[in-house]
Amino acid sequence: MLRWIRQQLGFDPPHQSDTRTVYIANRFPQHGHYVPQRFADNRIISSKYTIWNFVPKNLFEQFRRIANFYFLIIFLVQLMIDTPTSPVTSGLPLFFVITVTAIKQGYEDWLRHKADNEVNGAPVFVVRSGSLVQTRSKNIRVGDIVRVAKDETFPADLVLLSSDRAEGTCHITTASLDGETNLKTHFAVPETAVSQSVSRLEALQAVVECQQPEADLYRFVGRITVTQQGEEIVRPLGPENLLLRGARLKNTKEIFGVAVYTGMESKMALNYKCKSQKRSAVEKSMNTFLIIYLGILLFEAILSTILKYAWQAEDRWNEPFYNQKTEQERNSSQILKFISDFLAFLVLYNFIIPISLYVTVEMQKFLGSFFIGWDLDLYHEESDQKAQVNTSDLNEELGQVEYVFTDKTGTLTENEMQFRECSINGIKYQEINGKLVPEGVMDDLPDGSIPCLIREEELFLKAVSLCHTVQISYDQIDGGFGDPFSLSHTGNGFTQMEYFASSPDEKALVEATKRMGVTFIGNNGEHMEIKTFGKSERYKLLHVLEFDADRRRMSVILETPSGEKVLFTKGAESAILPYTKSGELEKTRVHVDEFALKGLRTLVVACRHFSAEEYREVDRRLHEARTALQQREERLADVFSFIEQDLELLGATGVEDKLQDKVQETIEALRLAGIKVWVLTGDKHETAVSVSLSCGHFHRTMNILELVQQKSDNECAEQLRRLARRIKEDHVIQHGLVVDGASLSLALREHEKLFMEVCKNCSAVLCCRMAPLQKAKVVRLLKTSPEKPITLAIGDGANDVSMIQEAHVGIGIMGKEGRQAVRNSDYAIARFKFLAKLLLVHGHFYYIRIATLVQYFFYKNVCFITPQFLYQFFCLFSQQTLYDGVYLTLYNICFTSLPILVYSLFEQLVHPHVLQSKPALYRDISKNGMLSFKTFIYWTLLGFCHAFVFFFGSYILMGEDTTLMGNGQMFGNWTFGTLVFTVMVITVTLKLALETHFWTWMNHFVTWGSIAFYFIFSLFYGGIIWPFLHTQDMYFVFVQLLSSGSAWFAIIIIVTGCLFPDVLKKVLYRHLQPTNTQKSQLVETQQGSVSCLDSLCCVGPEGEEGPGVCVRLARLVERLMGRCAPPRADRCDLSLSSLCCHRIGYKLERDEAPALRD
Repeated sequence: MLRWIRQQLGFDPPHQSDTRTVYIANRFPQHGHYVPQRFADNRIISSKYTIWNFVPKNLFEQFRRIANFYFLIIFLVQLMIDTPTSPVTSGLPLFFVITVTAIKQGYEDWLRHKADNEVNGAPVFVVRSGSLVQTRSKNIRVGDIVRVAKDETFPADLVLLSSDRAEGTCHITTASLDGETNLKTHFAVPETAVSQSVSRLEALQAVVECQQPEADLYRFVGRITVTQQGEEIVRPLGPENLLLRGARLKNTKEIFGVAVYTGMESKMALNYKCKSQKRSAVEKSMNTFLIIYLGILLFEAILSTILKYAWQAEDRWNEPFYNQKTEQERNSSQILKFISDFLAFLVLYNFIIPISLYVTVEMQKFLGSFFIGWDLDLYHEESDQKAQVNTSDLNEELGQVEYVFTDKTGTLTENEMQFRECSINGIKYQEINGKLVPEGVMDDLPDGSIPCLIREEELFLKAVSLCHTVQISYDQIDGGFGDPFSLSHTGNGFTQMEYFASSPDEKALVEATKRMGVTFIGNNGEHMEIKTFGKSERYKLLHVLEFDADRRRMSVILETPSGEKVLFTKGAESAILPYTKSGELEKTRVHVDEFALKGLRTLVVACRHFSAEEYREVDRRLHEARTALQQREERLADVFSFIEQDLELLGATGVEDKLQDKVQETIEALRLAGIKVWVLTGDKHETAVSVSLSCGHFHRTMNILELVQQKSDNECAEQLRRLARRIKEDHVIQHGLVVDGASLSLALREHEKLFMEVCKNCSAVLCCRMAPLQKAKVVRLLKTSPEKPITLAIGDGANDVSMIQEAHVGIGIMGKEGRQAVRNSDYAIARFKFLAKLLLVHGHFYYIRIATLVQYFFYKNVCFITPQFLYQFFCLFSQQTLYDGVYLTLYNICFTSLPILVYSLFEQLVHPHVLQSKPALYRDISKNGMLSFKTFIYWTLLGFCHAFVFFFGSYILMGEDTTLMGNGQMFGNWTFGTLVFTVMVITVTLKLALETHFWTWMNHFVTWGSIAFYFIFSLFYGGIIWPFLHTQDMYFVFVQLLSSGSAWFAIIIIVTGCLFPDVLKKVLYRHLQPTNTQKSQLVETQQGSVSCLDSLCCVGPEGEEGPGVCVRLARLVERLMGRCAPPRADRCDLSLSSLCCHRIGYKLERDEAPALRD
């Protein structure tokens, strides 16, 4: 129980040893003083709160906000001393704000708990007490033997014990961990591989000793000790024996494994970054503004206190006849009196700090987040998935993004490879209807006929279908007729054949040769079998020369059915062509370049025929290198180079890694918006570069710089200096940087500054072979750089979770790699293309709405409390309030709250289609431009100016002669305060109306309804004697005020005097110095006027052609609008006639030219 409580509170007992000992099936030793180690349970926790820490943790986070903490202090002051206003005026709003925010954040965390419970409650099978028992995932303990079936994910980190195969192998995919969709083979040690039944596993006596949990996915060091007939057999364990949580079992019926790392100690969980409260740039600006306003408040309170005592220095004001002091007051401490008066003024002016700002912001974020889910443009019909908001605290941050870090596999691509073209013996071929046809030749063979292949074509197809490490899975089906080469007859029906490959390219190529008639049938480790147009051929597999990053090729040595020894090799162009001695070298090189220009992934295929003596030499050298105990890798590399030379070039292949829809357009839109895109992937160097080129991340004209395969700090530093020099020397060409994980580790160790300098001068950066935590480190590196840019990370797998949590905004893709990224993200979308609208439209709207909301709140509170301060000069700083207590409480809650809330939900400065078609508008709001200090000063000074007009305008009209009633009745203190308050409510409401660009019926309702509600409420509040009120100072005050024609005249004059300069300023600035947004509004308005001419464009007077009229009409519209200059139209590929005949939402401005060059 104590341990459980410690875990709930976030404490976990530290490990006492560097290694852990796991007794398989939890069969602990029965003798000696064995103390069992404590391990974490198998629960995954992505939530932030528990039932125990929710209240203290949430309160701590909320009172970090300056306004909340300030109002708590004010509330306590009101409780302790006699103040002009009731403690309810501060305590009730504070309680409301804290409660609403806690409910919202609690609800969001409950959704995370719900998602965690789905994972932790998933059914699994474990071996206990000699039988297979079904339990929940969270109940798995370290040492349990777990059974996993085909296509299931591993519920914990398991050491493989056995599989349904006699050799104890299984195949898995780790797409959700490192982004790779290729098939990986894992092995069981021979002593446990034979334990394929529950009874034999129950009898297994074995102990696993391994390192304590660490985040590195590719490192595992351990050993297993198996006791057989009293003898202990020790076998080493490595990464090939470990099945990681989140990986998926493929091409294997079932496996048994022992859990060694569980729950938050699994490698997948250790690659999650600890959750922290993300705070947007707007919220940080709000806190800064609040500190400034707190300074203003303290200044006003101190000044008022000093002036009070300065005034009372005169005897006639110290103890006036109508307010003589008591004996206790005369004898009290002057210091305590000063402090008491200071605190009283503090409470009197405290409404300058808008506590309702936070609750309005919370409501705006919470309600506004529904618009993302409701947006049909973000709905993916094929998968029936809509956009999802996991946290609404960062809505406005979507409008401030400067860097996007994206995963590749499953985020930019669909994980689907398709064979497109090939080159054989210098001739380009395409696949048409499953047949290999030379380019430019039509397929004229009848369906079902067998094509006649020349020797070079057949040899090329055989090489492609044999040079690989593809595995085959056979699934029985009940009948039907399909491809005769993929179905083999059995007693009960047919067996469907499915390929699994260590590389997606290999799978696509083998499937392509199968469609063309050369079908790979199987590989049993000793022989490979193919069918060439139905004729079976059996090759003996002699050697496999595995792929490695240095050679960038792989080869197989086979014995043909005729007994000839042949080498087939395939690899990157630069790894094959230099070693060829025959074949159409130049033509093939040209074809490879053409394939690359189309964005295809290219491989070159070659062969070598060995004589008997040559093969004996090859076999001998391979055997010596593979059995060497010292420098095995170097000796193997030398032998591989000896073998893979004097090659005969056969041809090349072009495979398309299918991109998601509109990826290229999305990346280009982000680039025009001033956002830099970095691709961070765990994939291979060549694959990543190829996809970057095809998706538009790298341009063909871009100079690609490489920081790869660096071995030491000095080597890495020197390469970085060379790259920096190249960038400085070349000012014209755009640069793209490619860096791998190993080199990145060296660069980040001691050369961060130099590395960042190179990266920032590159238009695009690609990081490949990245571990999950390395992705997070790169994001953190940019986040903490001196410029402090706003970052966004987007991915679809568990390997992207750390990056998503590290970035300011994390977005999960609802892809094929599980839901880990979605669960841990701030937002989730179904496709990468939706990112453009999410940022350029929703981000733009959210930011301008909340920026205006924040500035407006400060403005209306300055308007509210400044007359209170000015009034003290006319009441001897007696702390008399200008407004009634009910008005003080309801000003922010009722009278002025709804218009700004509705504005912040619906305002649109520019139509969404214009924002999407003109991405450069995103630059106008970047770097928190609408909440700059200059804008803040403008709104603050505007509030002070309006407040002075309210107060002194009312004072001038009423100060000399208070007999404004026709019967000579005089106005009093409350009437004056009510006049100021009435003018203020009308002015601040109409000021927001002037700021509103997009009017809906709700805007009209709350704007005019708020003013009407104020009048109706005041009439009822002051027109009736309420029995539950002790005093009613406002009785009949408002009715008398409205019955005075002079008061109505004052209201109209003061409101007009306040707002007319604002209107004049807006008109002048819009015409003399329009912003890009205002220009777009003008285009949008003109668009409506042009659209009415649509029907005239193609129909001219009799005898005249439509286009001629259209051109003349377009020129007339140009002269009227002064907007459609031909150079501008030409730059964005618009004809003059198109300006008339179509609705154009995108006009390229001067400031966008640099964006296109970027």
